[in-house]
Amino acid sequence: MKKILIGLIAIIACLISFGYFQKNNGLNGDKWIGIGILLVAFVLMPLFLYSRFKNKETRERMLNLSSKKKEDTDNQ
Repeated sequence: MKKILIGLIAIIACLISFGYFQKNNGLNGDKWIGIGILLVAFVLMPLFLYSRFKNKETRERMLNLSSKKKEDTDNQ
C-alpha cells in the first residue's frame, strides 16, 4: 500500500506540474491541474486514510468528549 501511495503522489505531482508548465507557455493547463487536484481529493486521501486506520479500533478514532473532560480534570 505504501508503494501505491508513493506512486500516486508522483503521478499527481507530474500532472499538476505539467498543468502549470502548459499554463506558463500560454496553453490551457487548467484541465491537468484540476485532474491532479481531483485525484488528491477522491483517490489519494481515502487510500491514505484507509491505510492509516485499517488496524485500529473504532473507539480509538472517535472523539469522546466525556473522557476528554475526565483527562483534563485529572491533569490539573
